[in-house]
Amino acid sequence: MPRYTVHVRGEWLAVPCGDAQLTVGWLGREAVRRYIKNKPDNGGFASVDDVRFLVRRCKGLGLLDNEDLLEVALEDNEFVEVVIEGDAMSPDFIPSQPEAVYLYSKYREPEKYITLDGDSLTTEDLVSLGKGHYKIKLTPTAEKKVQKSREVIDSIVKEKTVVYGITTGFGKFARTIIPVSKLEELQVNLVRSHSSGVGKPLIPERCRMLLALRINVLAKGYSGISLETLKQVIEVFNASCLPYVPEKGTVGASGDLAPLSHLALGLIGEGKMWSPKSGWADAKYVLAAHGLKPIVLKPKEGLALINGTQMITSLGCEAVERASAIARQADIVAALTLEVLKGTTKAFDTDIHAVRPHRGQIEVAFRFRSLLDSDHHPSEIAESHRFCDRVQDAYTLRCCPQIHGVVNDTIAFVKNIITIELNSATDNPMVFASRGETISGGNFHGEYPAKALDYLAIGVHELAAISERRIERLCNPSLSELPAFLVAEGGLNSGFMIAHCTAAALVSENKALCHPSSVDSLSTSAATEDHVSMGGWAARKALRVIEHVEQVLAIELLAACQGIEFLRPLKTTSPLEKVYDLVRSVVRFGKW
Repeated sequence: MPRYTVHVRGEWLAVPCGDAQLTVGWLGREAVRRYIKNKPDNGGFASVDDVRFLVRRCKGLGLLDNEDLLEVALEDNEFVEVVIEGDAMSPDFIPSQPEAVYLYSKYREPEKYITLDGDSLTTEDLVSLGKGHYKIKLTPTAEKKVQKSREVIDSIVKEKTVVYGITTGFGKFARTIIPVSKLEELQVNLVRSHSSGVGKPLIPERCRMLLALRINVLAKGYSGISLETLKQVIEVFNASCLPYVPEKGTVGASGDLAPLSHLALGLIGEGKMWSPKSGWADAKYVLAAHGLKPIVLKPKEGLALINGTQMITSLGCEAVERASAIARQADIVAALTLEVLKGTTKAFDTDIHAVRPHRGQIEVAFRFRSLLDSDHHPSEIAESHRFCDRVQDAYTLRCCPQIHGVVNDTIAFVKNIITIELNSATDNPMVFASRGETISGGNFHGEYPAKALDYLAIGVHELAAISERRIERLCNPSLSELPAFLVAEGGLNSGFMIAHCTAAALVSENKALCHPSSVDSLSTSAATEDHVSMGGWAARKALRVIEHVEQVLAIELLAACQGIEFLRPLKTTSPLEKVYDLVRSVVRFGKW
């Protein structure tokens, strides 16, 4: 018998359909009838006949015709949403989908796999997993390590040995011994009680990264999770069933307990969960729609799922990759600005940088030489001012290798720490199968990624700080020899006047966001966890800083392309002309 899961005013209802000739309108009325029946006040309606509604798919939010037959319009077990007339305009209306639903309506289940072993995951791989490009499977070696680790836990339970988190309570309750009959209940209670985060849920890409990274850490074989349970977690990932994980609530030690608990809560069929097929729904319904069963936690498995630095590290991974991309783009944008401002290439001479051989500085100088006037890529703009009386340029142009360079070195330093953290066991206690014992330690402490991501924010911010100053030079006619604010008929038109203000505002925000979160610590868990990393905020604000850097450099790119229009018909180098053409393929010349 076909069954549909229907979202009505924030509640999910399973509606079976025994007749294939029934219509979409019938499904909507039946869902509303069940909703009213479950409400003490009938949901504010006298009867179903008083309710006017629309029915739409959760995937893609496409509207359905009430007269269409269900067997034609919908697939079995499909998720639909009934929107009651007037609700969509209400502040209490809870849609089934996260922001940017249009991106997820195009989701296609991947066919390729990434094989995880707990030791070789890269930042690039994790970002690809987050984007839904791959499914996951384990190596045979990883499977054996997981099995060996679980055997140690089973032995502890069988022998009734007192071990933290397995046969005892947690944190302040570490000395409380738990009866064997309640060990599974202990794990479920742990997940439920620790699911205490707040804020918006992680977007699907970030939740996918978080889940994939936790799988990689479990695959190392030091957590004590059973292979059966780990394979269930992988099945959930491969189906793109993503638990509701609020972005706030972790202090970064003992690991990212709150967000990882929310992740585990969905895996056991509680709380909310999202998939491209369902949108947001009760986790049990989403799992059932994909042919999956909630995980039943064995001793130690709740702790194995929630103890670690994966929230900090997965967000940090995205931050590092985006920082790497924008750092490369910053060199291109700055080179284009230098051309428009008729700067010199002499400051990028090989010999200058050979005598101060920082790797990042040398790389940036090389990029500038590759983009600017040379025998290989001549520039008509550069030729037009070759014999001018200007001796040297402002620091924002001349010192790009030194300023952009240290950003590149910062990113490389942080990437190394994040890559190590991606492939590190961060549980407590650690299960060492080779020794047949568990050892309590502090690998869950997030100080490494927290400090690194604070450093990343400070480093990458400089790309925006120097970019904003170059925008000022482009817009200021006394510095650029171009029309004020890069627009004809100034006064009638304002040009890039307020675009520059936006860049200045973003740079100012970044100055506050760059204050390190990891210099703070508040004692938690009744002073058991008396020093914490605050790494969750370090990761989130690093992403915000990088987003602002991306936006400021986008403004500079638009301004530089606008400026080059006033130098026509002269051409810049062929690489920079291609950049100009790419921008003009999506943004036309600004006349206002």
